[in-house]
Amino acid sequence: MPSSKKSSDQRSEKFEPRIELSGSAKKIPPGKNTGGTLLNEVIEVSVVLRRKTAIRNSVKGIGTGKQKAVSREQYNRRFSASPEDVQLVREFAQYHDLTVSGVSLPRRTVVLKGTVQQFSQAFGVYLANFIGESGVSFRGRSGSIRIPESLRDIVMGVFGLDNRPQARPMFRMLHGEGHFIQPEAASVSYNADAVARAYKYPTGVTGAGQCIGLIELGGGFRNSDMQAYFKKLGLALPQISAQSVDGAHNAPSTPDSADGEVALDIEVAGAVAPGAKIVVYFAPNTDKGFLDAISTAIHDEENKPAVISISWGSAENQWTQQAITNFNEAFMSAASLGITITVAAGDNGSSDGQTDGKAHVDFPASSSYALACGGTKLLKVSETVWNDQDGWATGGGISDAFPVPDYQKAIKLPPSVNSKSRKGRGVPDIAANADSASGYNVLVDGQWSVIGGTSAVAPLIAGLIALANQKLNRNAGYIHPKIYATKSNVFKDITQGNNITAKDGGYSATVGWDACTGLGVPLGSVVGVL
Repeated sequence: MPSSKKSSDQRSEKFEPRIELSGSAKKIPPGKNTGGTLLNEVIEVSVVLRRKTAIRNSVKGIGTGKQKAVSREQYNRRFSASPEDVQLVREFAQYHDLTVSGVSLPRRTVVLKGTVQQFSQAFGVYLANFIGESGVSFRGRSGSIRIPESLRDIVMGVFGLDNRPQARPMFRMLHGEGHFIQPEAASVSYNADAVARAYKYPTGVTGAGQCIGLIELGGGFRNSDMQAYFKKLGLALPQISAQSVDGAHNAPSTPDSADGEVALDIEVAGAVAPGAKIVVYFAPNTDKGFLDAISTAIHDEENKPAVISISWGSAENQWTQQAITNFNEAFMSAASLGITITVAAGDNGSSDGQTDGKAHVDFPASSSYALACGGTKLLKVSETVWNDQDGWATGGGISDAFPVPDYQKAIKLPPSVNSKSRKGRGVPDIAANADSASGYNVLVDGQWSVIGGTSAVAPLIAGLIALANQKLNRNAGYIHPKIYATKSNVFKDITQGNNITAKDGGYSATVGWDACTGLGVPLGSVVGVL
């Protein structure tokens, strides 16, 4: 008995005192608080750990061409989590009667399983049920997560205690009066391969040998739609597969659901690069599900996507600092492995859908390691910034979360319209056709529709990257420093229009980089500088 008591005391000392996990504070969720959760409800939580060695300098070297992307073996040896840190989390879990249901050293993730009551005690949080404005019920918290002092600098993030919806898809269907407009009734609409031809994407390559990963936080696709779509375009049906993350799966329902996003992503990427394999990673729409999907795709050793397209996000002020930090770290992992990340920049202009009157940029597009994709309106005689003048417009602006990255220091960035003294990462990096009034013909749940949004640009550019990789016979990877340093005429400069939707203002197109369309629309000749 004495030895048992001594062991218990030693474990208690090891996991006390508690400190706040940096950046984990959350605000009370919007919606109606319906009270405490079921204490015996079993949930899973992802604990993200530090790296063996820091990765930032390695990525910086890759971006400047001084270093090459690392192999997966090299990455695992240098930048994964250590078994010793995992063991400490195992001991912490055991102390709180939690079980370890999964470990990934490359993803630096330990998945813990237990009841709401056990997790509440383990991390010092109070969890309550809420019903949001959409009627969706979720588990929420406010304040910070608390971890043992002994895990300081080891635990980088804890995700899954709160499972409120985190992101929204960046697509918009072309509407008539109370109905969706089909392609034959639209004034202007395009098949995605026609947009690729308009931008003079490389010919003679199909993306063969490449894998494009798509991150989806809802919805699904039907194989019958894919077969009919590519048959109508006269293109080979790409190899398309679904990958489940955190229990989510391919679940098609109706055209006006997230199915529109999923179909848009697959059909645009596949029309541009029909020879590429497309893997759709379905995950729950939570910060845990989103991060788990991204890290799963990056470290997928079976499919090995060389480019990952993300068409979901929300304004920077809707994220915790721990989420922003850990997503950014995941994108650095991608950069080190030679994987390109394309992300939609948002569909609500300078406000990014926020109602505080200020300008906001969308995350994860604002990550310095994501290729942020803005939107234009493409017509036969002109191409301008996408702005419908009704609240729908391309996202873009100056980040409140990230400083000016090295690759943007040589260009003239505008001051934030919120604060003339604020200097930060400029969003987007590039742009392409996104307006639903010049949108893409998409087949979703048996119905042909016209869909736009910066959601279309992320998979469009992902398809271009797949073509480039095949043509170059290597991964383009982290391309930011190269495209910002180029003196070649590989971008179509967009100089007309603005994205003003916020009360405090927004941004206008200009010659060169601007906070509506970035460097402009990448043409096929951009492959020569990658």
